[in-house]
Amino acid sequence: MYSLSAPRERRLLWLLMLTQFTLIMDFMVMMPLGPQIMQAFHITPAAFAAAVSAYSWCAGLSGLLAATYIDRFDRRKLMLVVYALFALSNLACAMADSYALLLASRALAGISGGVLGSIVMAIIADVIPGPRRGAATGTVMMAFSLASVLGVPAGVLLGAHYSWAAPFWLLVGLSVVIWFAGSRVLPPLDQHLARQAVPWKQAFPNLFGLFTQARYLNAFVLTLLLMVASMLVIPFMSPVLVANHGIAPDQLSWLYMVGGTATFFTSRAIGKLADRHGKHRVFRVAVLLSLAPMLFVTHLPHIGFIAMLAFFPFFMVLMSGRMIPMQALLTTVPAPAERGAFLSANSAVQALGTGCGAYLGGLMLSSPTPAGPIGGYGTAGWVAVALSLLAVWWVGRVSTDGDRPQAPAIVVEPEPDALARGEG
Repeated sequence: MYSLSAPRERRLLWLLMLTQFTLIMDFMVMMPLGPQIMQAFHITPAAFAAAVSAYSWCAGLSGLLAATYIDRFDRRKLMLVVYALFALSNLACAMADSYALLLASRALAGISGGVLGSIVMAIIADVIPGPRRGAATGTVMMAFSLASVLGVPAGVLLGAHYSWAAPFWLLVGLSVVIWFAGSRVLPPLDQHLARQAVPWKQAFPNLFGLFTQARYLNAFVLTLLLMVASMLVIPFMSPVLVANHGIAPDQLSWLYMVGGTATFFTSRAIGKLADRHGKHRVFRVAVLLSLAPMLFVTHLPHIGFIAMLAFFPFFMVLMSGRMIPMQALLTTVPAPAERGAFLSANSAVQALGTGCGAYLGGLMLSSPTPAGPIGGYGTAGWVAVALSLLAVWWVGRVSTDGDRPQAPAIVVEPEPDALARGEG
């Protein structure tokens, strides 16, 4: 375990949060830009869902492969190299002039983003002690709030007033600034290299071995359930609000801004609750509370923009609140020697679940034209609720490394003559 002073630890967590901010903005900004992207490339909701899924599927595959090498490098060096590739992928996305090139650039962004997500969680698990990991995870997860308050609204406004590509130009600039900050703030993170590395010929057998351990498999299933449930709903809110409820594209920025502001104040508090009352319990409560707003948004009546503005904070707080205790719980599942590999594999499962959820949600929706009304959103909502309830039950099967039975201590009985001499 690393020993960092409190100021250095705070700087590190804020840097990880800003890194996550660009990753989340890169993914989230696609959703409110859905109407513009569908019109620009003349595509259907299903094709748009494929563009969203391309990022997630490639992130999942790259994260899975990262499990074979993430523990072989100084995390600082690996993070800086991969983050530079992430910036280049956004440059390619901003310059895409066809749907095929958009898909390719989103796939490239997913390849780098999947590895970065694994590195961020591995650094948290390496540096932050277990009793404080929930609060630290909440700090880093504030990236979701920051992306909602600043990143996505700014991207939506740029997309409305310029073009759908403008937010990705913004991401390129932000990524360059954060990369230089990371080169100064990140300390060497190489203590894990003191352990003997697994031979390359054993890397893939060990990786697939993670999926044969019941304790790890239970954690992966929990991640998959929650991500599929969330992504059946979240990517399609903006297209449905615009196509079915008359919300203007530039008004979407206000929805994300007020929702993100609310989560900014609740993310760390939810992390502290998870530390205090147990990560399993807080996860169950957060998921159950999220079901009502999930059903409401997928069966939305014709309400005005002001009413939607009042509702959106509740939706975003509860949806993001499900992720914080789950992420904190998952950092406690692996043994230290398998932490990087497990978190990489879990990041891959998370990304694959995201892609599958978005793709399945797109198949459930129907629209006569790219700009016409969208149907089938209610069905997606009911499926999402069913999967969420399954996750509430399944989390009880997820155990931490500390829950594993320890080998009994070996007691050596002293010899009789030693007892006589008083040496026992």
